[in-house]
Amino acid sequence: MKSNKLGGRRAKVKEDIASKKTPPNLDVETLPDKKARSLKITSLFQARYGTPECPLTFRTVEQLAVAVILSAQCTDARVNQVTPALFDRFPDMVRLAEASLPELEKLIFSTGFYHNKAKNIQKLAQILARDYNAKNPKDFDVLVTLPGKGRKTANVIMSEGFGEAPGVTVDTHVKRVAFRLGFTQSENPTVVERDLMALYPKSVWRVLPLYLIFHGRETCHARKPQCGVCIIKELCPSAKLFLAESPASP
Repeated sequence: MKSNKLGGRRAKVKEDIASKKTPPNLDVETLPDKKARSLKITSLFQARYGTPECPLTFRTVEQLAVAVILSAQCTDARVNQVTPALFDRFPDMVRLAEASLPELEKLIFSTGFYHNKAKNIQKLAQILARDYNAKNPKDFDVLVTLPGKGRKTANVIMSEGFGEAPGVTVDTHVKRVAFRLGFTQSENPTVVERDLMALYPKSVWRVLPLYLIFHGRETCHARKPQCGVCIIKELCPSAKLFLAESPASP
């Protein structure tokens, strides 16, 4: 009978986390305590991942901008398979601005959504060639207005292209892991970014999303997080729910 109750509790835990209900007991955690916990987590991530490099392959900031557009709804590994041929054919924004859409679509086809991506890449190249001497501007406020861009991609370009992190890059992995860690209660990327920026010092804004992305890919999977082997399970409220050994007290 006890095992049935335990099985039912575990099933409910999985349902709660999958439906993104807030892990319990976080209301009593003070901000200083949460900051202390967050720094312990990043320390463990640093020991595991070191100082991570950008997973996208590029030679120039402009190529990075193109790669980021291609990475939407696509794995970094796939993008890195596509970009060598793309950049060999169109190594800079001037030549990319003059590319024909059918040829561009053919080169990026396997990344998905190739019609829209090709249009955004061509429009971006045309704007950069016309208005910015074929270079990506080092201006966050300008970057968010360019075709195929937004806060996420602008943060990537500033962090990985220019070595400055004006904010925290938020993708699906970052949202999921940050929620499960109790660092945010929102699915809105702008709110998640704000919550993480309030929690962490600016010195880790660049590496933090990479840590969360790598951890999300390696361990904290969307459907079946591997809490049993997680390096931060002792600091994660969601892991404690998953690994609960006894049913809740009546």
